[in-house]
Amino acid sequence: MILDRFRLDGKVAVVTGAGKGIGRGIALGLAEAGADVVLAARTAADLEAVAAEVAERGRQALAVPTDVMRTEDLERLVAACLERFGRLDVLVNNAGGTMPRAALDTSERFFETALRFNATSAFLLTRMAARPMVDTAGGGAVVNISSRSSDMVQTSFVAYGAAKAALNMLTRDMAVELAPRVRVNAISVGGVATEGLQVVLTDEQLRRQFEAGTPMHRPGTPEDIACAVLWLASPAGSWVTGKVVQVDGGTEAPAISVPVPPLEPSE
Repeated sequence: MILDRFRLDGKVAVVTGAGKGIGRGIALGLAEAGADVVLAARTAADLEAVAAEVAERGRQALAVPTDVMRTEDLERLVAACLERFGRLDVLVNNAGGTMPRAALDTSERFFETALRFNATSAFLLTRMAARPMVDTAGGGAVVNISSRSSDMVQTSFVAYGAAKAALNMLTRDMAVELAPRVRVNAISVGGVATEGLQVVLTDEQLRRQFEAGTPMHRPGTPEDIACAVLWLASPAGSWVTGKVVQVDGGTEAPAISVPVPPLEPSE
């Protein structure tokens, strides 16, 4: 049956940023497909809440408080997964995000932090997970959560856009090196109804502008992203690697722009 190829029974998945929003949706989606899930985020209480929801779906969950900015935390995350479950099949690098800031107000530290949070951490964790995937499960799949900010020109998103563009490229490069045993793909996400979009969704004028600029006339949901992750992480996506898949409601230009002050001569 074709639907059987979307199953993850007996598989183990690690999801970063799993305490809320898109990460929570992905973790629950993978659990519903049969996977046991290792949940990583900084806030233990959020992780425990999601772990309880995974258990309600009949799967096991392991909550591992993790700061993806710390290499030692990433190493501990992989070790905890292997100690508890003895295998690793799926890695979802979901943790990331950077607030908008005008380019001329973006400091060196802010820019480099964005790169570390959105790209370097995913690179490091993928590198740490690839060999255990092969050694314990014979292979695996990595799904990186990117953003349409990586390829659309947006004011105030120079740091975030550059970091997600780096994530896209490392996805493509690592896919070639890790094939055929480990597949590496990314999802380029549009505006999803999470906490990060609340400033838009709770303002009637901004919401109407956002919906008018999105061909599907609505924000995405965490479940929309979870469905795409399941395709790429499961045997259903077994012939897909090195791809950046856009899941964005059909958006081809920013639905909302963050204004920046004009560059004027100094007085």
